[in-house]
Amino acid sequence: MSVLIRAGILALGAVLLIPSGSARGEAAPQETLLLVVEAPSAKETITVLRDGDAQEEDFETYLTQVVLSEMPADFATEALKAQAVAARTFARRQMAGGKHADADVCSQSACCQACLSVDALQERYGAAFDAAWDKASNAVQQTQDEVLTYGGALIDAVYFSCSGGSTEAAAAVWGTDVPYLQAVDSPGEEQAASYTGQVDVSFADFCSILQAQDPAVTLTGTAASWFGDVTQTPGGGVATTVIGGRPFTGTQLRQLFGLNSTCFTVAVTQDGIEFTTKGKGHRVG
Repeated sequence: MSVLIRAGILALGAVLLIPSGSARGEAAPQETLLLVVEAPSAKETITVLRDGDAQEEDFETYLTQVVLSEMPADFATEALKAQAVAARTFARRQMAGGKHADADVCSQSACCQACLSVDALQERYGAAFDAAWDKASNAVQQTQDEVLTYGGALIDAVYFSCSGGSTEAAAAVWGTDVPYLQAVDSPGEEQAASYTGQVDVSFADFCSILQAQDPAVTLTGTAASWFGDVTQTPGGGVATTVIGGRPFTGTQLRQLFGLNSTCFTVAVTQDGIEFTTKGKGHRVG
């Protein structure tokens, strides 16, 4: 087994996976995140669950589909290569024992990794499909067998669209501390389309949604008086907040109101409640 540190991949994609001490210039932890080239697996196919149907697919073809499903093909080549490494690492770890009894992975991004079928990708890219496929396939081939490890084991290579300036700690979102999934600054994303977002909710909808979630919520008086104390996560997201006298987590509110992330602020407007978000996705990675 030989170890390679690919500067381009770490800079563009896996930087979000480096332990927090390294990112802040502090003393490096004893365990180091490494990009490793492993011997090819004896199993060169992967079982993918699509709409309840388990399908056996060529592993490299599957990775190419994931790259095109998770990232636009017009992104920089090094970004596509970073995505390929993350996707391969995630898949290899799931193949060793994952969430599904009858498949290695599923095609749903909310559970495993997005993986549109070739037909669906052809429909998405139209006349540009062949060029997009070749670019993604080359990214997979140029990073062949490269995976990310920590302490000699494959990492949980979770990823997202945009951090909004800081990644989030796994413990803040999923309740389990992971040494390489910590909150670190992530500058340079300001031009990303999803760096900021906004969701407007009418007063009536806001009240009905929260009271359906928790009937004990009391939303009387002025709208500004509904909101109480807020605590933040290490990555700048909302950990908990009190609304109508009842506690809610940032992850609950993100799901209830379709927010891009848990990194949000709330404002009362003339027409309702305005959520302003930073980043997109769970921001852990």
